[in-house]
Amino acid sequence: MYADQVERFLDYLFLERGLAAPTVAAYRVDLAHFGHFLETLKVIDPELLSQRQVSSYILMLKKNYARRTIRRRFSALNSFFKYLLVKGEIKRQPLAGFDLPRIDKNLPEVLSVVEMKSLLVAPDSETTLGERDRVMLEVLYGAGLRVSELVKLELQQVNFSAGFLNVIGKGDKERIVPLPLPVIRNLRDYIKKGRLKLLKGKSSTYIFLNRSGNALSREGFWKNIRRYAFKAGIKQEVYPHLLRHSFATHLLSGGADLRIVQTLLGHADLATTQIYTQVDAERLKDVYRKFHPRERSL
Repeated sequence: MYADQVERFLDYLFLERGLAAPTVAAYRVDLAHFGHFLETLKVIDPELLSQRQVSSYILMLKKNYARRTIRRRFSALNSFFKYLLVKGEIKRQPLAGFDLPRIDKNLPEVLSVVEMKSLLVAPDSETTLGERDRVMLEVLYGAGLRVSELVKLELQQVNFSAGFLNVIGKGDKERIVPLPLPVIRNLRDYIKKGRLKLLKGKSSTYIFLNRSGNALSREGFWKNIRRYAFKAGIKQEVYPHLLRHSFATHLLSGGADLRIVQTLLGHADLATTQIYTQVDAERLKDVYRKFHPRERSL
C-alpha cells in the first residue's frame, strides 16, 4: 500500500508539479528510507502509526544523521502526507505535532577573485578537451549556472549576437543570463572547432561533449573541476556549485543590486540570495581583523 502511494506521489511531482528528475529521485530515497522503517514495524498503512512509533523514527534519525538530513527527510514526508490528505487517502497527518531540529545557517564557501582566475586558466586550452573545460568553467562562473544547467546547455539556448544564455532552471523555469564578451567569443570558438572534433561526425544539440561525442555528465565535469583546482593550487575543496556561490558574492562585492543577482541566479525567494551579502560581510570582517592595526594589537 505504502509503495503504491509513493509511486503515485512521485508521478504527481514529476508530471504535475514539473519537478526535475534529480529532485524526484531525492524524494524517492527519503520516502524509501521511511518505508524500510515501516517494514521493521510491520506497518502497512502509515496512518496507523502511533505517536510513540513516530518518536522512535525521529530518535533513530537523530542518532544517525545530521540535522539537515533529518529536516530534508521530514520535509519529503510532510509533502507526501499532505498529498495523501488532499487525495483523501488518509484522514490525519502522522507527523503532526513534531518539531524538527533547527539548522545552523552555514554561509556558503566562495573562491577569491585571485583563486577564480587561477582556476579559469588551469585547463590547457591548446588541447580539445582543455579548450572545452576552460569554456565550461568560464560559462559556469560567468553566468552563475547550476552544474545541471551547464551540462544540459544546448546550441539553441545561446544568443551570440545579444550575448546571453536562455537558461532552463529548476521546474523548467527560464531566465535570461548575460555572458561577458570574452566568454561569448571563447564559446563560439569552441563550438566551431573543439566541439566539432568531439562530435566525430555525429549530431547533437548539446554544447559540451565527452570523448564519445555525447553530452558530458555532471560526474565527469565534477572530476575535471577537482583536477583543475589541484593544478591551480587551491587548498579548499572545489565543486561546481562553489563557482555559483563565487559568482553571486563577487557581483555583490562589486556593487551589483541584490534583486539583479536574484534574477540572474533564478532564485524564487530574495532571502535565498541575501545570504551572499552575509558572506561578503564576513569576508570584510576577516580582512579587517587581519590587517587593522588595532586588531593586531599595535
